[in-house]
Amino acid sequence: MARPHPDKMTFLEHLEELRQRLVRSCVYLALGFAACWGFREQIFHFMVQPMRRAGFTDKFIFTGPAEALMLYMKMAFFVGIFVAAPLILWEIWGFVSPGLYKNEKAWAVPFIGMGTLCFVGGALFGHYFMFPFTFQFLYTFGGSDMQFMPRIGEYWSFYSWFLLGLGLVFQIPVIIFVLARIGLVSAGFLLRIWKWAVLAAFVISAVITPTPDVVNQTALAAPMIGLYLIGVLVAWLFGKKRRSED
Repeated sequence: MARPHPDKMTFLEHLEELRQRLVRSCVYLALGFAACWGFREQIFHFMVQPMRRAGFTDKFIFTGPAEALMLYMKMAFFVGIFVAAPLILWEIWGFVSPGLYKNEKAWAVPFIGMGTLCFVGGALFGHYFMFPFTFQFLYTFGGSDMQFMPRIGEYWSFYSWFLLGLGLVFQIPVIIFVLARIGLVSAGFLLRIWKWAVLAAFVISAVITPTPDVVNQTALAAPMIGLYLIGVLVAWLFGKKRRSED
């Protein structure tokens, strides 16, 4: 059955469409998990690289019989999120695009492409920079009388939360792009609230980073502020007020 025009869809029909898109997104996640399960060993070695770069050369430990199996399943699902991200973003775009102008719908490919690149870029930033920097900073407090023996499950929980948070944080320019295109924000408005944006950056960095020290929080807040400024430029270039074709 053909999809009715968005202006003629009832509230329940919108909810039904949202349900269908959520179901498809879950299917994409399941397929991503299945694809990544075959590469679980490679994913594991990639995951522990930040600790190796921080100077940790010992083996990780696990204390439960099923902990290693559950770890591999969590890793495959987590990486599956990144694999399925383009398709999930496509579903999000498909749900919101009927409320846009025809010329705005042409931004579907840039939205999905930039959203995926920013999400992966945030995770890579955490993997190659923030994670080794954080652990190298914390590792120095052990001293000669203590031995660091990290449990693999705890390491993975923190690692996955850290990278997922950074991936979402790096969506700031993409979110500002969407809001600017539909006219909810402008470059001038974003510049007027820059003080609140800086405060929000430090609050979010305090939630994501594992320690309350200013060094790690600033190392994360600085790129967030930079992303916000990039978003201001994006709003100025692509904001609704600059659409001469309307």
